[in-house]
Amino acid sequence: MGLLASAALDEAKVKVACVQMHPAIGNVEANVAHSIELIARAVGLGAKLVVLPELCNSGYMFRSREEAFAASEPVPAGPTVRAWSEVAAKHELHLVAGICERDGAKLFNSAVLIGPAGHIGTFRKIHLWNEENLYFEPGDLGFPVFYTAIGRIGMAICYDGWFPETYRLTALQGADIVCVPTNWVPIPGQAEGREAMANILAMAAAHSNSIYIACADRVGTERGQPFEGQSLIISFTGWPVAGPASRDCEEILIAEVALGEARRARNWNAFNQVLRDRRSDLYDEMLGSGVRRGWY
Repeated sequence: MGLLASAALDEAKVKVACVQMHPAIGNVEANVAHSIELIARAVGLGAKLVVLPELCNSGYMFRSREEAFAASEPVPAGPTVRAWSEVAAKHELHLVAGICERDGAKLFNSAVLIGPAGHIGTFRKIHLWNEENLYFEPGDLGFPVFYTAIGRIGMAICYDGWFPETYRLTALQGADIVCVPTNWVPIPGQAEGREAMANILAMAAAHSNSIYIACADRVGTERGQPFEGQSLIISFTGWPVAGPASRDCEEILIAEVALGEARRARNWNAFNQVLRDRRSDLYDEMLGSGVRRGWY
């Protein structure tokens, strides 16, 4: 690809949507059908990249590993990914969505990236939260970045966002945007009316790595556990370009962004570039992860 063509691709804008929804525990077929309805609404608003919440096909508050296993399915061969792939092909869409993944006897809290031609890749939640540790295995695929026709896409899930390594490693591999299916819950000490701590962490990560971050949370109360909502789409500046959404309603957030701008904007002034300025003479360049370094 020539320089002009490459520049034109980087300049192209894409509409990103975060779908805030309320899945029902264990009702996979109905959850997937509802997600497809919401995806269609996002497409009607012009979205070409849609992000759905964590475990949006299964619900979250499992009572046992057996219940989680019953709601799980293989990726990409299972019915949920097949259904989402049909939608992505129909609308020439890229989709990131949380799924309860079964791999043999192992379960993973995962996210899939699907494009117009089908399944592109899978992310498995690295940092498990609370009782997830009883049902799921910690993710074993690292922090992959997928180079797609619309941009370079990384993924994370919920509690992964509390670890700066998550965003730094995706940025160092060339990510333009990190899509975050999530099920945020209230954090102790959060004052009434304050934004979710997760919003603050994601905004800081977007700024300090010069990447877009798109967080799709769920809403509702499930088996006594309330969820925070407040989905948002954040610019590489660290400031939201859509949201935060409400705490309790299903919503679709839309932002039109030029994903390649995130990489160009890492040059903050004549002297400073946020990733180049890292002191890799004092600490390991890739944080000991062994992943391949990308371009930035």
